[in-house]
Amino acid sequence: MQLNDVYEIAPIQGGKFGGMARVETVHQELLKENKNTLLMMAGDFLNPSLIGTLKVDNERVYGRQMIEVMNAMNFDLVAFGNHEFDLSQNDLQKRLNESQFPWISSNVKLISEKDTVAFYKEINGQKVPLKDTFIKEFEDEDGTKIKIGFISVCIPSNPKDYVHYENMFDKARASYNALKDSVDVVFGLTHVKIVNDKRIAKLLPNIPLIMGGHEHTNSKDNVGNVLITKADANAKTVYIHRISFDKKTNKVIVNSELKEINDGIHEDKKVGGIVSKWQRILTENIKKIIDNPNEIIYNANPGLDGRDTPIRSEQTNLGILITKSMSYSFDNEVDCALVNGGSIRIDDVLLGDITPVDIFRVLPYGGAVLKVQLKGRLLKRVLDYGVLAAGTGAYLQRYNAEKVNDIWMINNQQINIQKTYTVAFSDYLLKGFDIPFLSEKNKEVISIYEPKPDELAFDIRKAVVAFLKKK
Repeated sequence: MQLNDVYEIAPIQGGKFGGMARVETVHQELLKENKNTLLMMAGDFLNPSLIGTLKVDNERVYGRQMIEVMNAMNFDLVAFGNHEFDLSQNDLQKRLNESQFPWISSNVKLISEKDTVAFYKEINGQKVPLKDTFIKEFEDEDGTKIKIGFISVCIPSNPKDYVHYENMFDKARASYNALKDSVDVVFGLTHVKIVNDKRIAKLLPNIPLIMGGHEHTNSKDNVGNVLITKADANAKTVYIHRISFDKKTNKVIVNSELKEINDGIHEDKKVGGIVSKWQRILTENIKKIIDNPNEIIYNANPGLDGRDTPIRSEQTNLGILITKSMSYSFDNEVDCALVNGGSIRIDDVLLGDITPVDIFRVLPYGGAVLKVQLKGRLLKRVLDYGVLAAGTGAYLQRYNAEKVNDIWMINNQQINIQKTYTVAFSDYLLKGFDIPFLSEKNKEVISIYEPKPDELAFDIRKAVVAFLKKK
């Protein structure tokens, strides 16, 4: 059973889809069907998540909830995804140490003082290196045995000072060559773009199946004799692969079923108990800001696009909705509204029924909406910087600020660099982290209004919830 890109342990979309306790029910059914069932995760599960941003015992959770759930589910193998490296080296090491399942990826290495080395787990005070590949031996009821090998690579899209990415194609080929003579068959468990999976399939045409992640929407592709599958993010679906291998002919037959994880599947009691514990912690925190976290406040159809790549490179309907909400929080008495794409952390599409919890998932770090008066010259510099920052967290989602033929239009009027504008900013932007020259120290920032705790703008999530309830 294949999962990929799972950030939420509880059901999503008003409880209709997903939920790791439901996944475990299916897992247990498959084990009854065939004891030789493996549970696999094709990367991206430690981050981003709303629970992960909470502090428990004065320490951010950062994926601890996911490791606890996955340990209880007895995962057989996981691959690194790019979002695993959102965590600091110290936090990632804690999660590796806590995990009771094997990890593989041949092209991600830990940068040490003198060289690059394998990531590792600390077990009883000893450093146990993670392997590039994984081998599992199975035995049928009649005593027939088979050895299966797995290879894995991760997309190099999250540069960190402690991570070294080796060439994914070279490492995939090297891993395959290292395994092929010692196992009966090799499968892939990858976290790369589909175009990269297809290239790997061409490089390694004797791999029957590549279980992939990263795209967030389910897909099934064939490249020659290689099948490439990806399930939907957040366990909305899983892939079930029923595989037979003929020891005499070495022929592999893969029958793949995309199974929806929905509210028709009951929750496993053991895993459900762990999920409920973390959900109670989450609800207690959200109730400090929103009275009814699970109220359905909006129906998104089409879906609201908060995936990392679009939100950091183009105007999306979710980005526009958030910035409209920011303007709304000040009774629309601002000229425009701006938020950095990096503040939007869901890396998913919100579809169907939306609750305040979903908005907290979108904007887990919260923060105030500030009303700032600044010179048009500075506003133009900020807007230009946001466009040039496409592909990074500094890209700006905008409301009432549009570039037409190289001219910035603010509220349908050409920008006047001498004029003073009133702009709704996310408070993070005014700290100068993403846009270095944008801070209260800049002389062209004339005034900054910080909302009081009882005002809508005091928390950007509260503003979005109120705006959606009004729509």
